[in-house]
Amino acid sequence: MSGTSLRAPGKGRGYELFWKTVFFVGLFTLIAGLFYATKQVDYVWRWERIPSYFYYEHEENITTGIEGHISSIKENGANALVLISGEDNESEQYEVPVDSLQVYEDDTVFVGDTIGYKKEWRTGLILEGLIVTLKVSAIAIVFAIILGLFTGLARISENPALKLSAITYIELIRGSPLLVQIFIWYFVLGTLINSMLAKYDIPQVPPLWFGIASLAIFAGAYVAEIVRAGIQSVHKGQMEAARSLGMSKYNAMKQIILPQAFRRILPPLAGQFISMIKDSSLLGVIAIRELTKGTREAVSTSLQPFELWFLCAILYLILTFTFSMFVQYLERRMVQR
Repeated sequence: MSGTSLRAPGKGRGYELFWKTVFFVGLFTLIAGLFYATKQVDYVWRWERIPSYFYYEHEENITTGIEGHISSIKENGANALVLISGEDNESEQYEVPVDSLQVYEDDTVFVGDTIGYKKEWRTGLILEGLIVTLKVSAIAIVFAIILGLFTGLARISENPALKLSAITYIELIRGSPLLVQIFIWYFVLGTLINSMLAKYDIPQVPPLWFGIASLAIFAGAYVAEIVRAGIQSVHKGQMEAARSLGMSKYNAMKQIILPQAFRRILPPLAGQFISMIKDSSLLGVIAIRELTKGTREAVSTSLQPFELWFLCAILYLILTFTFSMFVQYLERRMVQR
């Protein structure tokens, strides 16, 4: 009936309110249960130490490099210029904060003695690992998109060489674990590449780039299949219509097929890249200090496993949730066009 709002029986506002209440009660119960469980463990929580794993003030000792005596100390604002005179007219000058001076004029000093210290802010293990995770994930995503796009197009190509090459790459990569591929890239291909570079006195490739390569190539195989499925989901009549209007196959693919396919492949692409962000935690096995490895090192030095592993999980959640929100924003923009 026109003008009549049809609503399924039992699906009114009361129904929605009831099940939302059930959800929040269940969530509150879970949090309360977790809090109660932590109280039963003989563990001292030190949440106040968490900020120091992002940024902390480091005291660096200023030590002498020669043996001799302090010939002069001249203040220069907040710092002091300490001149040490040694044997054979040897001398060295150090700039030391005035409030940290530990020597006086005519004092005798030996190699390695501390004459003062300076404070500087440094990034902590967690922040350093988070930055590496962001860097690795961003670069790997870009390369995975490029590789996956071209491989997906080669997968549906009429050229047998391109098609067989794409199939071989996809099946080889998807048929082996990512951890194994990381080991192969680092210990096998990395050793071969760096050995060849060393022969010609060319700087060696850092482990970070082998980690990025392994992630990009692994994700690229899945992106290729997503791209292939997205293109094939567009009705063949679209290509035939574009060709009948005089468009080349390249232009038809670029202007007609790919824009429609992109709308369909965006959600699965987001899921693949979210998985890749989490998979970057495996790079710690090849000495890349990403977020998980940084957390593991922080735990081993501080003996605070509960706080730090909770923090690590929350940071991964923030990364993946932010990326998911960005993809949803792109979806809404594409729908509005």
